[in-house]
Amino acid sequence: MDTDDLSIDTYEAIIAEAEKFNHDLTLQFGLIAEDCLTEDAYLESAIELIEELNTYTVEDLPDIFYDGIPDIKSFRKALKTILNNINKIKQVPIAKRRFED
Repeated sequence: MDTDDLSIDTYEAIIAEAEKFNHDLTLQFGLIAEDCLTEDAYLESAIELIEELNTYTVEDLPDIFYDGIPDIKSFRKALKTILNNINKIKQVPIAKRRFED
């Protein structure tokens, strides 16, 4: 799937939220969409990505951030915000999520 196939709700909750923090983080969440067939699979993959990223130390951050290394506390705070957004989205049935016409 492509990120354009995501509901507006999911796109805003993950992609737009990641972009607010750093474009390089957005790329990480965009890449995982390629391996997903459904939005629910994407949400689960995003959770797995967050779990993995939360194990990163300052030394690991250059692996994903190319335009400057963010503060690790702000990085983890951004991940927590995205995870909270995902948990809210998962409560909304797919039929009630907003999609582009």
